[in-house]
Amino acid sequence: MPANIITSDDLIVFKLELLEEIKILLDNQNSGVIKKEWLKSTQGMETLHISAGTLQGFRTRGILPFTKIGGILFYDAEDIQNILLENKVNPREDNR
Repeated sequence: MPANIITSDDLIVFKLELLEEIKILLDNQNSGVIKKEWLKSTQGMETLHISAGTLQGFRTRGILPFTKIGGILFYDAEDIQNILLENKVNPREDNR
């Protein structure tokens, strides 16, 4: 098997190509390509620290949107985060 000799010019070309590919990946990530994270019911309950009954109540009252595929319920992690933020309480404002 013949040996390949890599020169410093080869390394510079490789570096420029690699940087260009990384730039393309970052541009694609920032151009509206959204990666959604979906949680199953058990993960949603753990995140919100609630019971299965409370989670069901959130679904039936329309508090927490969900997706059902087969018999499995999925929740958008961003929706759960929004619920937490919307219900955030500032103790100093409550004592007025």
